[in-house]
Amino acid sequence: MLDITVPPIRPLVAASILSADFGRMAEECRDVLGKGADLLHVDVMDGHFVPNLTMGADMIRGLRRHFPDTYIDVHLMVERPQDYVAMFAAAGANLFAFHLEVSQPAKPGGVDAGKLLQQVRAAGMDAGMVINPPTPAEGLAPYLDRLDLVLVMSVNPGRSGQAFMPQVLEKVHWIKARIGPGTRLEMDGGISPATVDQATAAGADTLVTASALFGAADRAAVIDRLHAARLAPR
Repeated sequence: MLDITVPPIRPLVAASILSADFGRMAEECRDVLGKGADLLHVDVMDGHFVPNLTMGADMIRGLRRHFPDTYIDVHLMVERPQDYVAMFAAAGANLFAFHLEVSQPAKPGGVDAGKLLQQVRAAGMDAGMVINPPTPAEGLAPYLDRLDLVLVMSVNPGRSGQAFMPQVLEKVHWIKARIGPGTRLEMDGGISPATVDQATAAGADTLVTASALFGAADRAAVIDRLHAARLAPR
């Protein structure tokens, strides 16, 4: 099983199953893992925080049954992430990442991010936080020393296949300078062979790839290209 607290020697490739063929999910995941993907990325959407509805605990449970040794990174695009901690831990999630935008004080009456991070760790999962493209990275500052992963969205969340937004790279630089070697810096949205060098040069070391991977004629070549990108110095 992957340990994300260990600094990687090359970028980690997180295969986002949002772009997989849902009718052939196990086969699709087996294919990309066999071709070198390091982990699976699961996008959970509640129809409120973002307009789309996607996967939940049953999908995670099914993935864990088929892939007992694969790291499962779960990104919750939901209004009330606190409602899912025990459920997703029991289903087999390894990482539970929720949005700064649903946390206090960004959202009055929102979740207490510090307490939620404690709950996630107590449930046996790694803890992550996420920011959307318009959100200033400074809001993450109180939590950076408590995170196993920070995810910077490089598209507006809710659907796959969107174009990479280079304006978020400045935030990636800012975060990279403020996290320790045991915290992964992930980017999600428009990551492909054409954009990967921008992402890793800014400091990303974990790359979520969706349509660029699952829609490729040569998936192994995509994974190899992402792995070949040069990581920024620590």
